Amino acid sequence: MEIITRFAPSPTGNLHIGSIRTALYSWLFARRYNGKFILRIEDTDCERSKSESVQSILDGLKWLGLYWDEGPYFQSKRLKRYQNIIKDMLNNGYAYKCFCSIKKLEEEKKNQILKGEKPRYNHACRYLKNNHFFDNDYVIRFKNPLSGKVIFNDKVRGKISINNEELDDLIIQRSNGIPTYNLCVVVDDLDMNVTHVIRGEDHINNTPRQINILKILGAKIPVYAHVSMIFNEEGQKISKRNNAINIMEYRNNGILPEALLNYIIRLGWSYGNQEIFTLKEMQSLFNLESISKSSSIINVKKMLWINKYYINNLSTNYLATILKEYIKKEKINIKNGPNLESLIDLFKTRNNTLKEIAKSCRYFYEEFFLSDKKDSNIYLVSSNVYILELIYRNISKILIWDSKEIFKIINNLSKEYVISIQIISTLLRFVITGNISSPSISSIIFLMGQEKTLLRIKNAIDYIKNLNN
Repeated sequence: MEIITRFAPSPTGNLHIGSIRTALYSWLFARRYNGKFILRIEDTDCERSKSESVQSILDGLKWLGLYWDEGPYFQSKRLKRYQNIIKDMLNNGYAYKCFCSIKKLEEEKKNQILKGEKPRYNHACRYLKNNHFFDNDYVIRFKNPLSGKVIFNDKVRGKISINNEELDDLIIQRSNGIPTYNLCVVVDDLDMNVTHVIRGEDHINNTPRQINILKILGAKIPVYAHVSMIFNEEGQKISKRNNAINIMEYRNNGILPEALLNYIIRLGWSYGNQEIFTLKEMQSLFNLESISKSSSIINVKKMLWINKYYINNLSTNYLATILKEYIKKEKINIKNGPNLESLIDLFKTRNNTLKEIAKSCRYFYEEFFLSDKKDSNIYLVSSNVYILELIYRNISKILIWDSKEIFKIINNLSKEYVISIQIISTLLRFVITGNISSPSISSIIFLMGQEKTLLRIKNAIDYIKNLNN
């Protein structure tokens, strides 16, 4: 049997971490067994569906490398298929027209709640005959079995058994003629031969209803796996309605796709105590049985830790290609300065994201005004002119430009003039970068280049002398 999974988001909001976890688990399961991964867009809710949300789904999956084998299929283009199925269900007695008004249904619901009963449709139209005499304002309901049970073995939650009498005669077509989610998803899974449905636990209540529809259509029932909820750091469920972060925002904030996938797979799945997984390992190790029933909580610190791991372990050339995107967003011209591979080697142990590196390296490519820096009154004082002049003279004498030689100069000056190496380094750091913290100052000076380094030291000396005059 060929394994076929699907990812079927509705384009009504941001593609968030919860959705991506569903896509990732479905994609990995299909890949592990050389199966097929289908992308389906459930866009029958015309009022809420948005083209920008569709694009967000496509962009997010492509960025993460979760490419689909078939699709994207759009439910809005399959309406005739659903309507034909509904027509057959009506003709065969598996569905019926319901003419109850919304007002009547709401009153019935209130009465049931007051009596302590579970709210459900009271079958008022289920046994009507000659219903074609009524007006045209009706919905179509599925005639759910009144006895028996729906039993299925959920791969995450185990055996689930629901009495049919607890289920409602759900609406499968709205009064405007548009089929509803529970009907469309069943027909799609049938037509696309989906074997495994991996989705959030909020769909558990839909599953027995969908199984009953699948049965009357003569379809083979898929294997279901309902994964637990994901909560943000404030304890709120991750969902479109809670303004969940668009998955592309993680990219904008400097998170690598490899790191995000690695982080997401661990939100409800584990393989011993292993934390870091290559994509190849994810594909070979992932299984439904190891998915946890417990809810997961977003931990941004953990995500950044994993991202930093990948910055320190992925190819420098690959990272430089991505860093270029963030450099461009910062509007930094990198023509006159060190190559990006050198910057990554310099900053990777200090920064959690490539965006941070892009923001940190501006001083390599752009001049700045010392007067604009808040600590200028601390470091740009007359007592430091002598130190800066000594450094200038010694650096100007370097014939072979080397970071070790630069460090040797700073170290020797510290010993000869009994000045703390920290004082010299901090002064140099401020003069050359405009900051008081940075990677090794000798490495900074080396990448900055001899000409630019000398120019900035001279500018600082001139600034102090002019200030005093």
